[in-house]
Amino acid sequence: MNIEINRMEKEQYPFLLRQINRLPKSMDRIGQIPSDDHKFLCIVGSRRNTDYGKEACDKLLSGLKGYPIVIVSGLAIGIDSIAHESAIRHSIKTIAFPGSGLDHRVLYPAIHRRLAMKIVESGGAIVSPFARDQRGAEWTFPVRNRLMAGISHATLIVEAKRHSGTLITADYAAEFGRDIMTVPGSIFSDNSYGPHMLLRRGAIPVSTSADILEALGFRILRDQTESALPNFAEMSLNGDEKIIIDLLRSERLSTSQIIDKTGHSASHLSSIISELELRGLIAENDGVYRLS
Repeated sequence: MNIEINRMEKEQYPFLLRQINRLPKSMDRIGQIPSDDHKFLCIVGSRRNTDYGKEACDKLLSGLKGYPIVIVSGLAIGIDSIAHESAIRHSIKTIAFPGSGLDHRVLYPAIHRRLAMKIVESGGAIVSPFARDQRGAEWTFPVRNRLMAGISHATLIVEAKRHSGTLITADYAAEFGRDIMTVPGSIFSDNSYGPHMLLRRGAIPVSTSADILEALGFRILRDQTESALPNFAEMSLNGDEKIIIDLLRSERLSTSQIIDKTGHSASHLSSIISELELRGLIAENDGVYRLS
């Protein structure tokens, strides 16, 4: 594999990135940035993602396979790396903007150096505006977030707590006039603060891959793309059932954990769970329940 670091001048930047101001005169690159006939989608989210966030991200990306889309993210722990890995798994090109230089001794985070090479091997690129030996620092991450939003036609937020750095990327996307999308979350999860705040500000809610494709300008038939998240609002769930569904949207739980969180008796909970399993909404594995 070619791990040569190449210098990229401003005139070589993708067209969309060249439209924003205060650009670095040049950047380092390993690998190849896909051509401008692709749609670039930035996906960022919580470093402490839930199972729900991980499964939602992967499911949404699975429906983008075969489209000329490039996934942009920051190589960070959590949703960023999940987005890169899911893109590779579904044969979608991806590029990463780490918050550091590209020298292997400083590439951040160190735990994702192998992932960085997989990104390059799969036809994507690692890009950095920093000196090659620049270590990740508090000031470097907002810089790379701005470039991630600038190179992308739209930004998708998957889980973000209050004051999360993820929301900086959303702010930049708004500044550049780019679409902001977000995955609604559970009302019981701190990670839902960012998505729900963005929805109040007019972000596009995403529950299927079709939502993303339409926002990026692709013409599709709705029934061509499988729903990534069950549309619980359209189902005739009673109050107790909705509470359990919301809990399982954030994390997988055992019977005892659900009882602790809801206060239901074991017998009452058993009848609710049986109904949800019969309707194909939840599934059990080794005594732990999750959304189907």
